[in-house]
Amino acid sequence: METTSPEPPLILTLGLDEHSTAIFDDLRRRHFPAHLNRVGAHLTLFHQLPGDRLDNVLADLHEIRPAPFDLVVTRPRLLGRGVAIDLRSAQLTVLHRQLSDRWQPWLVPQDRQPFRPHITVQNKVDPTEARRLHSDLAEVRHWPTALATDWSLWRYLGGPWAAEAQVPFGP
Repeated sequence: METTSPEPPLILTLGLDEHSTAIFDDLRRRHFPAHLNRVGAHLTLFHQLPGDRLDNVLADLHEIRPAPFDLVVTRPRLLGRGVAIDLRSAQLTVLHRQLSDRWQPWLVPQDRQPFRPHITVQNKVDPTEARRLHSDLAEVRHWPTALATDWSLWRYLGGPWAAEAQVPFGP
C-alpha cells in the first residue's frame, strides 16, 4: 500500500568508486540532453520513498551495510529514446530484495518492478540518435568493473536532487 508523504520523496542510489563514476558521468554529459541533465550518472535503487520516513530509511541503511563489492558492467541497453548501461551483481540483487521486503508497504509501482540495475547515459533523444549511441557502446569490449561503495540518499525537489545522506559500506 502506497503512502503519501507531505515531505518531498527520497531517492536511493548506489554510490560507485570515483573511476567508474567519472566514466559514466562523462558518457552522460556527452549524450544526455543538457537542458534535462540535472543530476550526474547514477544507479537508482528506489525512485520514490516517502520523505517522512527518513529516519526509518536511514536506520535500515545503517543496519544493512555490506563491505564494498564489485558490479560487472555487462552491456548497453537500448531504451528506445535513450541508452542505459546494465550492471550485474548477485550481492546487489540480494541487498535490493532485503530493502524491498522492509519497505514493501511504501513502494510505488515503479519500485515494485523487477530490479534491473543500470545507469542511464542518454534519454529523451531521437530514436536514431539512441540507436547510434547503442551501436557505438556495443563495440566497447572491456568495461571496468565498478565498485559499490555506499548508499546515497537524495531528496527529490521537483527536478534537481538534494543530497540527504551518504552511508559508506563496510567496516
